[in-house]
Amino acid sequence: MDIVKTGRNWTQTIKNVSRFKEIISVFARNGFDEFIIKANLHGKIPDFVVPSSRLQKRLEDYAEESWPKVLGYRLRECFEELGPSFIKFGQLLSTREDLFPEDFVKELRHLQDRVKGIPFDDALGVIQNSLDCDPGDIFSKIEEEPIGTASIGVVYKAQLKDGSDVVIKVRRPDISKLIRTDFSLLYFMVSRLEKVSDELRYLGLSRVVRDFGVSIETELDYQMEAMHGEQLRSAIKDRDSHDIFHLPKIYDEYSTDEILVMEYLDGIPFSDAEAVNKVKDIIHQKLELGIGTFVQNLLVDGVFHADLHGGNFFLLKDHKIGLVDFGSVGHLGKTSRAHLVAIMYSLINHDFENVVYEFLDVAEYDQVPDVDALVRDVRDVLTPYIGLTVQQMNVTQMFRAVTSTLVRHQVFLPREWFIVFRAMVALDGVGKSLKMDFDIFAIVRKDIMQIIQELSTKDRLIEEGVWLARDLITSFRSVPRHMRWAIKEIAKNNYAFKVEQQGYEKEIKAVAHSLRLISICLFSGLLIGCGTLFAVISDYQSWTDLPVFSWVFWALGLLYGGWNIRPKKRFK
Repeated sequence: MDIVKTGRNWTQTIKNVSRFKEIISVFARNGFDEFIIKANLHGKIPDFVVPSSRLQKRLEDYAEESWPKVLGYRLRECFEELGPSFIKFGQLLSTREDLFPEDFVKELRHLQDRVKGIPFDDALGVIQNSLDCDPGDIFSKIEEEPIGTASIGVVYKAQLKDGSDVVIKVRRPDISKLIRTDFSLLYFMVSRLEKVSDELRYLGLSRVVRDFGVSIETELDYQMEAMHGEQLRSAIKDRDSHDIFHLPKIYDEYSTDEILVMEYLDGIPFSDAEAVNKVKDIIHQKLELGIGTFVQNLLVDGVFHADLHGGNFFLLKDHKIGLVDFGSVGHLGKTSRAHLVAIMYSLINHDFENVVYEFLDVAEYDQVPDVDALVRDVRDVLTPYIGLTVQQMNVTQMFRAVTSTLVRHQVFLPREWFIVFRAMVALDGVGKSLKMDFDIFAIVRKDIMQIIQELSTKDRLIEEGVWLARDLITSFRSVPRHMRWAIKEIAKNNYAFKVEQQGYEKEIKAVAHSLRLISICLFSGLLIGCGTLFAVISDYQSWTDLPVFSWVFWALGLLYGGWNIRPKKRFK
């Protein structure tokens, strides 16, 4: 990737080079000049001289125990100076306890409170452009002082013409273009640094940057956030049998990709320790009933709130629990949910070998690790935590221990799984701040069989059987085609294989005939088994009530087996 070519036209190219010079200069002044020179990042800009560090001590001059803190501090200084997109990246790094030391993470967490607002006139301009009308036509008032600021957006309290209290989430002007430019430059820098630093390559920092690129695209589009909010509302409503949670109404007619208008929740935020302490008994009672809802949303529906910190929880006046901020809503596919349920079930039963097998089915790795060693390490890490309550357990520490063990074996969890673990860590933090003491493993143990049953209903098994049969038939049909293509490719290059064998003709023919019979029987048996599966999971009183799928698969199995095993005429 040549940074000078990242723009689509000359003007954009000049802007990218200018921004790249600014980024390099900021990092160099904050003590990273040697890294820049070693990776030859400055060589991409003609006649550019790397500025000297304004810091006296190099990173390697610090004591080992303070090095991560110093590194985090210097990065924080860089990110604050470079603006919203780098602040957002720093905030993401501060959530990766699995990869980085605790002192490093603590320093970057200060970025959560270092985001400045925007001029109110700029916010009004964004609102007016998005609505294509005067804001006064829709809102009777908009408070000038924001009630929340983030790296991507600023939140204002307002009131609709009908008197409804709402909040308006306004995306910062030009933030999309800036973040996309900065992301391309950041990815380029990390890729270059990983080539000259084994430590960075070992951490898999480029994976973190790719995750940042995926998540930021969703957070930049408020229509996507609105859609995720509705998905989460629907999922919670289906599981919230005690009517505990309230998610704010989203006004789709006023929301665009730049602004999000939703109901204002008037309540006590869980982050307000003094106010929460007065109503903690009510909150405890509600959350104890509600945790099961979160577990079922995650394991059965695959839709869950991925940023469950205290600032996103509210105790409302009707004693319901309000939940806001849908920029980070996680989604787990059917396969990932099945693996996660299997891991939970295996943990409850102390089957660490199966835990590792399930991890390996979803993880990323360049070569298969030493499975026996990985099983031993995972068992040693997890055993002390099984059966502990929230107050007894440090979930962050457990999460860091598991992921660092996987990383040590060069096994990396995919992004969606990291989001799951981060959500668990955040929920654990809420429980600790409220001095609640519940056993998450006991909750899962209580619901796990019901969850497995929901994942194995008759309709789901039929659907899985149909897709399995379709995949098998497609695979068997495609094998000859791919073999024919491969032979054609070999023929193009004039390759030839000549095999001569003498004295073993009968034995080889017998083995080939046996293998052919075995493959025919296996496939025929598979088709008959699929038909039997449909029969087992259906209700019937006689043979005539059996489902059509059973007869179809049985017929296919018998025809396939009979046709291929039939005696063939021999010609002399």
